[in-house]
Amino acid sequence: MVAGTLKGAGYFMGEQIMRPTKINPKGYFESKEIEAINEDLLTLILPPRPRAFLGNFFKQRTTRNQRWLAKIPVGQEIPCPQAIATRIELLTAKQPFCFKDPRFCYTLPAWQPFLKETVFICVFRHPAATAASIMNVHAQQKYLHNLALNYQTALKIWQLMYQHILQIHRHQGQWLFIHYNQVLTTKGLDRIEAFIKGKIDRTFPDLSLGHAVAQTPLDAKIAAIYAQLCALAKYQEE
Repeated sequence: MVAGTLKGAGYFMGEQIMRPTKINPKGYFESKEIEAINEDLLTLILPPRPRAFLGNFFKQRTTRNQRWLAKIPVGQEIPCPQAIATRIELLTAKQPFCFKDPRFCYTLPAWQPFLKETVFICVFRHPAATAASIMNVHAQQKYLHNLALNYQTALKIWQLMYQHILQIHRHQGQWLFIHYNQVLTTKGLDRIEAFIKGKIDRTFPDLSLGHAVAQTPLDAKIAAIYAQLCALAKYQEE
């Protein structure tokens, strides 16, 4: 949703933007070029899934285009070969830009040397709502059907992604934390504009896409991460 407000304000998001789908009719605002770079980075550290019949025993391993659902431990370093660094440098030279990809939760350190005077917006939702959304995408997108995934694994993915942000990434650069539901409010949009020191497309957010508070109980560790995010965003569940 935040990326959509910036697309209408003239930010470069890549040449090949993902098309809207029934799951996400407003659009993803994610570039295939950026996703490919991040996939290539993650390929360097993730074990491959064996081909042919043997691969049936390793369906929990992500394959090409599935690595936004990878589980990367906090502290895992990701190398950035020169060939990939050159691709990053070319993209970040096109300014002003707004790049969005869930894989950045893991790959951001590889991009950091090229992000001069860049600010970071971290949008989050209730982990149970996010996990349910992941499972919905998994059920409807054919490219994910050969990946073994369940609700608890989806929660673990949420946990690891935001642990990387909270424990590592947010300590470098300027960060704005904002709950998805805050983006649907005037106050939330005001905060985004003040943070980026620019204008956004305020006509883009759709109130009908707001998410109800998830009622599914969370384990203590995930609940603590969510509470920390809400505190940083100054957001309180109604």
